[in-house]
Amino acid sequence: MSVAALLLSGPALLLYTAQNHYASHVIQLALAEKRVEYQRITLDGTLDEDLADLNPYHTVPTLVDRQVKLYETRVILEYLEDRFRQIRLLGDNPAERAEQRQYAWRIEQDWLKFAHILLTHQDTQDANAAAHARMQLHDSLVSLAPLFGYKHWFLRDQFGLCDCLLAPMLWRLPQMGIELNRRLAGPLMAYSQRAFERESFLASL
Repeated sequence: MSVAALLLSGPALLLYTAQNHYASHVIQLALAEKRVEYQRITLDGTLDEDLADLNPYHTVPTLVDRQVKLYETRVILEYLEDRFRQIRLLGDNPAERAEQRQYAWRIEQDWLKFAHILLTHQDTQDANAAAHARMQLHDSLVSLAPLFGYKHWFLRDQFGLCDCLLAPMLWRLPQMGIELNRRLAGPLMAYSQRAFERESFLASL
């Protein structure tokens, strides 16, 4: 069925994803948190002709909303925040929103770059590079674990953009070969449990 036919037959949003794919999970979590209906197409690794027409990089997640076609995770998150304002992932004032975006950037720089190494091309990845990434991610999470004890969510009372980035990564720590010690990372592990039990997270799975 073509993209046009899919959009006519169901919810306006169409999301291309891949199975057990971190970035796709981030978008699915944001959509579940905002309670937005959408159609999901899960690809199996083969080239999809419709996706090739929508996205020159043939990557997921790719979001289609009528004439809008987006294929970069943070851009999709920002679009969803602007498009569906009934449940907000960012703060109410410019200073708070800027601070949260900066936290998100730091999450990407300090943690997600290592997670990306460990979650992609696991069958061909360099063993030394993977071991280095695993150690860096583990040690950084442990050293910053107290941050997760300051507020109910990540440096915030309400579930937000940073939590959408963090929860899918933390869910995949076992897949990345990372085991945390409760004595060393108690606040982080408690945060993870809260996130994994949240209704939107369960729906995003």
